[in-house]
Amino acid sequence: MSGHQRYGDIFSGHVRKQKREVPRVVAERDLVAEDAATGFCGAVVGFDRSYDGEFVKLEDRGGRVRLFALREAAFLIDGQPVTLVKPTASAPTQPTRSASGSTRVEGLKARVAKASRIWVEGVHDAALVERVWGHDLRVEGVVVEQLEGLDHLGAKLAEFQPGPNRRVGVLVDHLVTGSKESGLTQGLGAHVLVTGHPYIDVWQAVRPQAVGIPAWPDVPRGEDWKTGICQRLRWGTPQEGWRRVYNAVDSYRDLETPLIGAVERLIDFVTGQE
Repeated sequence: MSGHQRYGDIFSGHVRKQKREVPRVVAERDLVAEDAATGFCGAVVGFDRSYDGEFVKLEDRGGRVRLFALREAAFLIDGQPVTLVKPTASAPTQPTRSASGSTRVEGLKARVAKASRIWVEGVHDAALVERVWGHDLRVEGVVVEQLEGLDHLGAKLAEFQPGPNRRVGVLVDHLVTGSKESGLTQGLGAHVLVTGHPYIDVWQAVRPQAVGIPAWPDVPRGEDWKTGICQRLRWGTPQEGWRRVYNAVDSYRDLETPLIGAVERLIDFVTGQE
């Protein structure tokens, strides 16, 4: 036996000083992993990206969803350290369902837009409606437009002139009895349907679990709601907060039931299905 065989490679250093090889595991959906730092254990349900890098969403048995950075050796599987990596995009199978849960229409071609319209209050409402119901709206040829504030509703309706084949569906935030919003949406005629949700802002219609929080914080009346939310959650500016909210929504499952029902009713109304 040679000296090299007996004592090993003397230039490789002591075995205890050698860097341990940590296996890389593709974070496929429903893979169960544990965050090594916090002990939070859950199944992979999605991913997110921010200025801090890539994050994985883990959902535990209680339905709580949290975000964890995809860092080297940051997770445990069966008690062993691993590095989770995001799956690479592959093209084989196309989803059969759209984000709203409807049957996806393949090979969809642009069609002439209907005269009927869906109006929403602001840019965030429009973005979430497009995120979840965009495919359905393109199939039906329905256009979503911003009101830029409910105060403009009366003037815009007078200009639009709704009719039997020219319907208007209006999605309203904080539509509760006795609110200013409910007062502005009364007696608008048979060709106008107003639906909405009870939340102060459309952000709040996104399920807290989807954005990795236990609940939306309370913000006192008189304080700007989005600014107050971002301060309490340490999300930075409202622009940064919106990116978190928007990126957390993959389908209708990430939204609260009142918003889902309100949008579905509007689509049925403006397409003549009600």
